[in-house]
Amino acid sequence: MSETITSDEGTLIQESRVWQAKGWTARVIKNEEDDGWAVAMYKDGEAEAALIGPWTMGRDKKNPKPLDHNAFNTLVKTASEFVRRHEQQLHASLNKSLMLNADDTDYKICLQIIPDEDDPHAYLSAFNNNGEQIAKIKVRPDFKLNPSSAAKWLEQGFQRLD
Repeated sequence: MSETITSDEGTLIQESRVWQAKGWTARVIKNEEDDGWAVAMYKDGEAEAALIGPWTMGRDKKNPKPLDHNAFNTLVKTASEFVRRHEQQLHASLNKSLMLNADDTDYKICLQIIPDEDDPHAYLSAFNNNGEQIAKIKVRPDFKLNPSSAAKWLEQGFQRLD
């Protein structure tokens, strides 16, 4: 079955080995590592596949099973979840925070790493009980935020760390 449809997303291909919809494209490809098949999921606008996984053989045990609406929807759900988890993991690795108490006041100390190719750096910020930012300084991207480094910064009055 081969179909080209026009929707709000533009012209979409829906064929046995290529299926487009919902901002995604699924491509059934030959698995280079064995005699089987794989499916690669591409998010619109991305050159690299977001997810590549095994694909089922057809009844002839030689050609891949054709893509269809239900299979595509399952692939979109799986690929979207994979991308979401990856984004959460990246966010967590670039953003750290801890709570610190001094003089009966709670402070939230945050480290935000900016992985810029030309100028990687980070920002260390302090927030009071009301969530208001009370200090922010630029630090090295390899700055280690821990209770000890946060306490030292607080003791120095949130001044620049050297």
